[in-house]
Amino acid sequence: MPPASMVFASRAVRWFVLFPESSACRQSESTRLPTRIVLREGDEEGIEMDSAQSGSGVPIARPVTASRPVITRRAVIGGGLAGLGGLLLFPGQLLAKAAVPSDSFVVLLKGRYGPVVDGPNLGLHSVDLNDGSYSTVGIYPVSGTPGNTNHNKAFGRFYVQFAGNLCAYHIPGGSFAMQFTGSDYGFVDDGAGGQFLEGTFELTILEATGIYRPFVGGHNHMVDKLDFLAPGDGSGGFEEYCFCFISHP
Repeated sequence: MPPASMVFASRAVRWFVLFPESSACRQSESTRLPTRIVLREGDEEGIEMDSAQSGSGVPIARPVTASRPVITRRAVIGGGLAGLGGLLLFPGQLLAKAAVPSDSFVVLLKGRYGPVVDGPNLGLHSVDLNDGSYSTVGIYPVSGTPGNTNHNKAFGRFYVQFAGNLCAYHIPGGSFAMQFTGSDYGFVDDGAGGQFLEGTFELTILEATGIYRPFVGGHNHMVDKLDFLAPGDGSGGFEEYCFCFISHP
C-alpha cells in the first residue's frame, strides 16, 4: 500500500478518514489537508476539512465551518429557473397590456371603395353588412392600435352607408359600429374630371366588441378627402383618404 493517504467520500455519510502508513505522516502534523473539498454530485454541499489528532496521536480529518458560503447546484439551478420563469411570464403580461389601446388611437381609411359581397358577421347588432347598402375600403394603422404597424399595409376593413348614416370598423382586437352625427365639408375640383369632398365628420360609437368595448359612447373625428371620381357625381366611384381620430367617452 502506498504511503499516500486515501480519502473515502459517500453521499450518505460525509466523513473523510486518513489512514497513515509511515512515520512520515506523524511528522507532518502541522500540514493541513486541502483547504476545501467540495462534493458536486447531486445536491451535495461543500465541506471544508481540517487536520487534527486523535487521542492516540493519529492524524484524522474533521469538517470545519467554511469561511465563505457554498452555493449548491440546486440553489443555482432553482434560482435561475425562477428568474427565467419571471422573464417568460413578463413578456406575456406586457403583450396583454400592449394589446389594449390607450384612450385614443388613429387609423387611416384609404383606397377605392367597393361593394360588400358576403359581408362578415362582426358581432354588431346595429349594422347589417349584407343589406346591400354598404361599401368597403381598407383600414391602415397610424398610431395606438395593436397588430400590424406597417403604414403601407391594410390591417382591417371599413364599411359605410353612402345613402345612410351608419358605418363599422373591423381591425385587430375587435369591431365597432358608429353613427354620423355632424359634418362640415365642401367640394373642390380634383383636376381629373371629378371633385374632392374635403372636410370633417363627427361620429358616435354605438357598440363595440373585443378590446374596444370601453370605447362605446366615445367619439370619432374624421378628417376626410374623398375623391368623387369622374364624372364627379358618384357614378365613377369613390377614392378615400380619411384620418379617423377615435377616443374614449
